[in-house]
Amino acid sequence: MKSQKIAVLDFGSQYTQVIARRIRECNVYSKIFPYNVSAETLREEGIQGLILSGGPASVLREDSPRPDPAIFELGVPILGICYGVQLIAFMMGGEVKRSDRREYGHGTLRTVRESRLLASLPGEIRVWNSHGDRIIRLPEGFETVAETENSEFAGIEHPEKEIFGLQFHPEVSHTECGSEILRNFLFKVCGCTGDWSMANFIERSVEDIRKFVGKEHVVLGLSGGVDSSVAAALIHKAIGDQLTCVFVDNGLLRLHEREQVELLFRENFSMDLRVESQADLFLDRLKGIEDPEEKRKKIGNAFVEVFEMAIKKIGDVTFLAQGTLYPDVIESVSIDGNPAALIKSHHNVGGLPEKMRLKLLEPLRNLFKDEVRLLGRELGLPKDVLWRQPFPGPGLGVRVLGEVKEEYLEILRRADAILQEEMVTADFYYKVWQSFCVFLPVRTVGVMGDERTYDYVVALRIVESADAMTADWARMPHDLIRKISNRIINEVDGVNRVVLDVSSKPPSTIEWE
Repeated sequence: MKSQKIAVLDFGSQYTQVIARRIRECNVYSKIFPYNVSAETLREEGIQGLILSGGPASVLREDSPRPDPAIFELGVPILGICYGVQLIAFMMGGEVKRSDRREYGHGTLRTVRESRLLASLPGEIRVWNSHGDRIIRLPEGFETVAETENSEFAGIEHPEKEIFGLQFHPEVSHTECGSEILRNFLFKVCGCTGDWSMANFIERSVEDIRKFVGKEHVVLGLSGGVDSSVAAALIHKAIGDQLTCVFVDNGLLRLHEREQVELLFRENFSMDLRVESQADLFLDRLKGIEDPEEKRKKIGNAFVEVFEMAIKKIGDVTFLAQGTLYPDVIESVSIDGNPAALIKSHHNVGGLPEKMRLKLLEPLRNLFKDEVRLLGRELGLPKDVLWRQPFPGPGLGVRVLGEVKEEYLEILRRADAILQEEMVTADFYYKVWQSFCVFLPVRTVGVMGDERTYDYVVALRIVESADAMTADWARMPHDLIRKISNRIINEVDGVNRVVLDVSSKPPSTIEWE
């Protein structure tokens, strides 16, 4: 039996992904579609309900994004949020006009009529508004269920057609009881039962992977990070020895990283893991290179070269597996007339599919990051893999400033291992976004014992962040910083000074290069 599904049409709102996440938190599967998806496609998807997101456009503009009008004849409950409710009013015969003043920020919502959408809520709640247009006349058959200071139609519904609209954003944390409103729509209106879970996701995914792959062979570039590790575990559960994982030891890894990956995946999961030891190749390509972007390109190109050689050794391979996540998929879709600005272009590893003519297998492409961690836990992956801090693709190559040398890498590995060990011991590792060392090719005078030293500097970078878009330096206990500094200076040959990076992003970046 297929899980129930709620479709979210994206009209360019910054909160579209938040809506989808809130639905999944209720154990109901959600899927984001472009705003102009056809009603027939939605019917074929077997959706249980439909949500129209907010967006930056005005329905009063002729070129504003509009959905397929046939969605209103699908016979499933519909909820319009912000721009979505204005679309409903405008397209069904009501009237919308530019508001005299933009309603942005907190407002007070007052319930004026009983509604399944607002069932069991207090008579007044604080809600979050963000709109410049407002409805001034409802379409036939609609009635008001709630109002705010600036809108007498802040909550509307058509009881017979089960079409609802909210002029505020229930999905954001600023709205009181927002989750309850969405739950009411899912369970009281759409009749969902909350049957979506990681256990049945695994069951369906295993079945889908087996059907998709058949008897062909799959290769996956395993980095040891969260996404590739969970993808490897899921695919291996489905097809076993038909999966070969390739781990590239580029000489830019952290202390004992290769051994840890081998132990987990080869020994504990009994996977076919091939390790390509190519440290000399990568270091040779990086000789004399100081520019950060040039280093990244050299490392990326060398990775593609090594990966291609590894696939030739494996032999007959049909599929390339990758740990692509749902936000990557959403952000990468560029549709004619899409009202949302394209956030970024998501590139698969080095353009490998095009060069190698391999079919892509992306079993995590419908999951958010937190869901991937839940999936990994169900599959038996340890906490230190699932909650590993972000690590740059070029590895320590961009944490050694300037030219990368083996001497510098060895110093950085040992210093970084001490930092990570102390962060874990002090129970701070999983509380910050990232904590790492940076090697500075700067020598300073010091005194150790009775001798003068002239050694290198290591910087500590410890930041707090929610999504890496912005970040601030973490205020760590002074005793912990002192202990880390003392250990690095005393235990790592070649270092006589440790500094702390106290800059935020912006204007700085998290990584130094």
